[in-house]
Amino acid sequence: MKIVFFGTPEFAVESLDAIVKAGFDVVAAVTMPDKPAGRGHRMYQSPVKEYAVANGIKLLQPVKLKDPGFLDELRALGADLFVVIAFRMLPEAVWQMPPKGTFNLHASLLPRYRGAAPINWAVMNGDTETGVTTFFLKHEIDTGDIISQERVEILPSDNVEDVHDRLMHLGARLTVDTVRAIADGTVTTIPQERMLTSGETPTPAPKIFKETCRIDWYRPARQLHNHVRGLSPYPCAWTELFRNGSDTPVATLKIQATGHTGHKSCAPAGTVIAGNGTLEIVCGDGQTLEICRLQPSGKRPMEAAEFLRGARLEGDYTCR
Repeated sequence: MKIVFFGTPEFAVESLDAIVKAGFDVVAAVTMPDKPAGRGHRMYQSPVKEYAVANGIKLLQPVKLKDPGFLDELRALGADLFVVIAFRMLPEAVWQMPPKGTFNLHASLLPRYRGAAPINWAVMNGDTETGVTTFFLKHEIDTGDIISQERVEILPSDNVEDVHDRLMHLGARLTVDTVRAIADGTVTTIPQERMLTSGETPTPAPKIFKETCRIDWYRPARQLHNHVRGLSPYPCAWTELFRNGSDTPVATLKIQATGHTGHKSCAPAGTVIAGNGTLEIVCGDGQTLEICRLQPSGKRPMEAAEFLRGARLEGDYTCR
């Protein structure tokens, strides 16, 4: 069975490698075009491209997925199956091409967390479990019939990177199992609507923007702790530090790790409590959230104690 693999980041490479090592015939890998990145604007190659080049797999990097030349080249490969992981939305002309269909690996338990950032939102919302799903593509994004799912626990200490790595390895195993079932003709599917309980609706997982990451100190401490976990280490939750009475921020702080202290305060939400090498901020429920690790604007990441030694906060401060 001939396979064309579509993917871009490291998350996809784990599954591509698993398919290759399982002995399946990957006739091509499709990934994003190289693009300039970083201060030096050096050309960035996707991890999937690096893997394909290193392993002698034919590489396609179309700018437009509906380009007739790309479609002709794809069709000429004579693939039986397309596998898609962390790639762009495919046009119907692509995903309907192979006779055995096109399936996607998605990093959630669909129909929960349809969209671009399922791992982030699962952690941000304080979920205690998540998983991976394989499903056949259809026109509407992340709505196709489910082939298989595997679940994994989200630990209280996990940040999004921890969960990402766990799902990356779990997803590779599920991808190979799905390819085998399709190759053997034993695959079965279930419509996503049948996975919902009465009155339940699919959960969205929209793209994360800068304002999504901003910390709203009027929310409860537990929610904000999960907000930080779900955005760490990237793109990172952030807040602005103000001296009381001023509308000009002293610094923008990226918050990388927090601790839920359970301490209570009568001070307004956002009030900074600093002393003895610890930094706590009052939340909307009156509890304080300890800032354990942060990155001030223009500086490297550091522990809160180191930040306090250098910042020398004198007077009253607020985060907002």
